[in-house]
Amino acid sequence: MIAFLLRRVLQALGVFLAVGVIAFSMFRFVGDPVNQIVSIDTPYEERVKVRASLGLDDPVPVQILRYLARAVQGDFGISYQFRQPVSALFAERLPATLELAFCATIFALGFGVLLGVVSALRRGTVFASVLNAVSLLGISLPTFLIGILLIYLFSETLRWLPSFGRGDTVRVGGWTTGFLTTSGWRALVLPSITLGLFQLTLVMRLVRAEMLEVLRTDYVRFARARGLRTRVIHFSHALKNTLIPVITIAGLQLGSVITFAIITETVFQWPGMGALFLQAVQNVDIPIMAAYLLLVAGIFVAINLAVDILYTVVDPRLQVAGAKGG
Repeated sequence: MIAFLLRRVLQALGVFLAVGVIAFSMFRFVGDPVNQIVSIDTPYEERVKVRASLGLDDPVPVQILRYLARAVQGDFGISYQFRQPVSALFAERLPATLELAFCATIFALGFGVLLGVVSALRRGTVFASVLNAVSLLGISLPTFLIGILLIYLFSETLRWLPSFGRGDTVRVGGWTTGFLTTSGWRALVLPSITLGLFQLTLVMRLVRAEMLEVLRTDYVRFARARGLRTRVIHFSHALKNTLIPVITIAGLQLGSVITFAIITETVFQWPGMGALFLQAVQNVDIPIMAAYLLLVAGIFVAINLAVDILYTVVDPRLQVAGAKGG
């Protein structure tokens, strides 16, 4: 296991290096950040000084190496737009995005697995047909349209939930959270459903398909022949083996939830990382854009490592294979 973890850490470092180089090189050519920092009537001499102070006159390889050397130390530079350290901006916005992604993931996995199992065990019924139709609808509708419809129904028509913002927050150490306030929980409902609905329908359809496949296997038939109770067969044998491919998809979808939260945060004016990234794109704020991609890469690498570890917990055969390989 230790050798496996060391290999994955080395792979993660390689991914970070590649993402950092690609991100900085790509964003280097999207526009001139000096035009976003100074006004239109700024003299040429002042523009030259600003460019030199930002290090933009140096060759691109020198800029990349300097950026990577500072990024290793947690220094992602100074934002061109906000004139603040990028790490401070991330620390301010990251809690909002992580809380939204956490709630959306819990919503998607909890209801997705439950509804997938129910639709598989009750296949052929009207209820299962309705669930399949709703899942197709959830996959087909774009995220921004789902958000607008939810706002119209629950905010404008029924006036049950707020349509924008994060609500009241409480600072706990260096972390701001809305979990400790009523308005914070109310503000989380609609964005979490909007962000997690696509993942919910995907998990539900995957669980249903895998559950139906597992129920047709020989060991399930043998368990029935032994006289085991139906509940034990379904949840102790079939469901456990169904979750093996679901873990992979769920892990990747968790990274996608954080990455694609940009659309949801824009619709609900959620003060998270997605909104910050969009502002950075509009203002050619290269330090924020490059650091955001590095953060997303780190999240995906960490999730994939956690998924590989969970494999050995769910499927004991992998533990035996790993011991023999070691």
